[in-house]
Amino acid sequence: MTTRYITTPIYYLNGEPHLGHVYTTVAGDVLARYWRLAGARVKFLTGTDEHGQKVAQAADAAGEDPKTYTDRMAALWLDMTRKINSSQDVFLRTTEQRHHEAAQALWKKLEANGQIYKSTYAGWYAVRDEAYYEESEIVDGKAPTGSPVEWMEEDSYFFRLSAWERPLLDYYEANPQAIAPLGRRNEVLSFIKSGLRDLSISRTKFKWGVAVPEDQEHVMYVWVDALTNYMTALGYPNVEGEEFKVFWPEVIHLVGKDIIRFHAVYWPALLLAADLMSPNRIFAHGWWTHDGEKMSKSLGNVVDPYQLIETYGLDPVRYYLMREIPFGQDGDYSDTTMVQRVNSDLANDLGNLVQRVLSFIYKNAGAKIPKPDELMGEDREMLAKAAHLHDLLRDDMEVQALQAYCQHIWEVIGEANRYVDMQKPWSLKKSADPKDHRRMETVLYVLAEVIRHVAIYVQPIMPDSATKILDQLGQKERNFDALKTPLKSGTSLEEPQAVFPRVEKEG
Repeated sequence: MTTRYITTPIYYLNGEPHLGHVYTTVAGDVLARYWRLAGARVKFLTGTDEHGQKVAQAADAAGEDPKTYTDRMAALWLDMTRKINSSQDVFLRTTEQRHHEAAQALWKKLEANGQIYKSTYAGWYAVRDEAYYEESEIVDGKAPTGSPVEWMEEDSYFFRLSAWERPLLDYYEANPQAIAPLGRRNEVLSFIKSGLRDLSISRTKFKWGVAVPEDQEHVMYVWVDALTNYMTALGYPNVEGEEFKVFWPEVIHLVGKDIIRFHAVYWPALLLAADLMSPNRIFAHGWWTHDGEKMSKSLGNVVDPYQLIETYGLDPVRYYLMREIPFGQDGDYSDTTMVQRVNSDLANDLGNLVQRVLSFIYKNAGAKIPKPDELMGEDREMLAKAAHLHDLLRDDMEVQALQAYCQHIWEVIGEANRYVDMQKPWSLKKSADPKDHRRMETVLYVLAEVIRHVAIYVQPIMPDSATKILDQLGQKERNFDALKTPLKSGTSLEEPQAVFPRVEKEG
């Protein structure tokens, strides 16, 4: 059986969920739902990263101890997954005992393998990024991300990252699919080739973190702790356990492009140093701007994902996020393009196709799927385009081409709308010739079959809307295997209801 392990980053709790977090989680959910429908064994992980100096400072600013603060904030993030209809199998918090044990087990393994030593760190550190930067990366007193940096000197444990420069390059040369998209892969390779220095992996100036084994004065560098979460969810350190053996390293890490270095340099090096396999694939997506400007609280242009859902509906928002930009590139949100997607793609294209076809069948074919007569060339061509979706969409999902997935479905929707206009079932209905009535029923059957394909394949993107369409079609079997059997004539239909209402832009 095919296995897929899909992860989002575990989200840092120094603020509330925003559009970027929703974007990554919806993308992970789409992948998980797709492969479940395809019959794969799937595990989908998301959660919260709750340690580190930045969280400790946020708790202090809120007048709370870190545990109270993280309990309160983690509840907001779990609620976010519910509001966007995310189907994760695990919501993991790094404050859980099982995670502390996993992170410490990884540390001990690295130590046993001679990969950790103690020394003194002196260099630039950005609390906001929880990241160390080289002197050459500092411009005008700031990190490449724009975050302020501070000079830090303290006793520290180090990971022998420099020893893994050549093995990482060899690994990525042998596994070109391991980082995507291509621009991010090139960025990672360039960083590695510039020379890797050993990585400071402990801190002594605060205590909110996972304690270093056998040295309570130190807590683990938050990224060593955080990255281990992907294995915690599989039962690590029990590498002989069923879940770990099934799902590791068959993993797709979905991350924002700002954390590609941690996932594609530090993480695989830590794994290789612990005698573990590197992740199968790391996919770094882009950022969203708003009307061409970077989102910021000071500009007052931060897009509230919950307000979007309130205004346009959950499934339209999920569709927009997956459809508007190629996954992996930066994109711009605007209310104008959102309204266009809802009204054009959903209400006009898919919604109108479903409504007019199913309403016509309900009123003129006894509210049952008609029995087709002899198929003509245009009928077979229409059905073939729907059937060909299987291969196209599988290929899209294998490379996380989520926009292309939507485009391929909507190409078939467009063909189906043109087929309706060309076949004119309403004219066939008016004819006194029995042949025309049989022809009408054939056309309606073809359209109902195409709608079934579309609705089944659109489930990962818009699960609630697809459910409504399949309910109206009277379909109980909804995984991809159901499409191997032709649509059954005589199936009773529910009275059709509009699935995608149009929206009017205010102002």
